[in-house]
Amino acid sequence: MPRFAANLSMLFTEHAFLDRFAAARAAGFEAVEFLFPYAYDVDAIGARLRENDLRLVLHNLPPGDWDGGDRGMACDPARIGEFRAGVQAALPYATGLQVPYVHCMAGIVPPGLDPAMARMAYIANLQYAADCFAPHGIGVLVEPINGFDMPGYFLQHSAQALELIAAGARPNLYLQYDIYHMHRMGEPVAATLRAALSSIRHLQLADAPGRHEPGTGEIDYPGLFALLDELGYDGWIGCEYRPLRDTVAGLGWRDVVQLR
Repeated sequence: MPRFAANLSMLFTEHAFLDRFAAARAAGFEAVEFLFPYAYDVDAIGARLRENDLRLVLHNLPPGDWDGGDRGMACDPARIGEFRAGVQAALPYATGLQVPYVHCMAGIVPPGLDPAMARMAYIANLQYAADCFAPHGIGVLVEPINGFDMPGYFLQHSAQALELIAAGARPNLYLQYDIYHMHRMGEPVAATLRAALSSIRHLQLADAPGRHEPGTGEIDYPGLFALLDELGYDGWIGCEYRPLRDTVAGLGWRDVVQLR
């Protein structure tokens, strides 16, 4: 049976961030993920995890100026120093919170940049991050994101992500596969899961096209959950969706999964 982690950047937003941990636990989650921890003290987040008996399974590396439009910077050769400083800033959070994986956002390709240069920068930055996190037993994840929600994003397809992981040639580089994003890109999700499962260490979900909870759109989640059981996937699935209405009221889809 799939294991679900609440994405606290998108679920339970009716609560202040540090109060979402208790709300997630009360709703039956045993694990959480979120985009970025850096606005909060690592000890404050750690205390909320311990108080609520929750595991943190994923967070992202610093994205740059998120409010200003940055979506990571790893593909920008002009910002390699900034990227490396971000890795160093992330290390005490990742180690202190005992997270098994961090996501390295590729970023939006700067106007006029040669795609080959973006690729070289991204690979070099993946290697640097992987080498920094490896001594702590932490994996670095590569996630393609759909170009409709994030125009200009460097990494938009699973095949591209797998090629970059191979080029990075580090044993702790893995694929983070978001079902919603790849469905939006027209990818055959079930076929990709079958072909690439050995490279996948984290999954995320939302229905399409609205990016709400499973059952509100066109993706066959019962079929995909059955496939993941068949394939023996034992990792976490992050619930990275915008609740159609109230977070708790929209969690009924999990009961359908449990009754399969």
